[in-house]
Amino acid sequence: MEDNDDVREMMAVTLELEGHHVATAVNGRDALEKLHTGERPCVILLDLMMPVMNGWEFRRALELDPVLRDVPVVVVSAATKEMAQRAHAAAHLPKPLDMDQLLDIVGALCSDPGATAGCGEPH
Repeated sequence: MEDNDDVREMMAVTLELEGHHVATAVNGRDALEKLHTGERPCVILLDLMMPVMNGWEFRRALELDPVLRDVPVVVVSAATKEMAQRAHAAAHLPKPLDMDQLLDIVGALCSDPGATAGCGEPH
């Protein structure tokens, strides 16, 4: 999930061009609602600094959910690597984003390119 429309769209389009199905959300609350009603993603791309429900609050809620707690989370944020580690992230992608690095990490975590990767607002 990503609250910046341009960054969210850029990530979604890049992943879709590589064959990934992408579901998006604008904040943690929006993401939790979509996760409980949609497909289980192979990875969640998470910005830590968002309105309504920030990334840390989202991670706490996700860790309490027995169905979703084992979904890998990649922190995509200007926050430091140490801050990402506190969010129990599988990986950290600093902003500004390197799209090749994004594709490498999502590819490593999603063995099926058609699997859902969660990062922003639905198209």
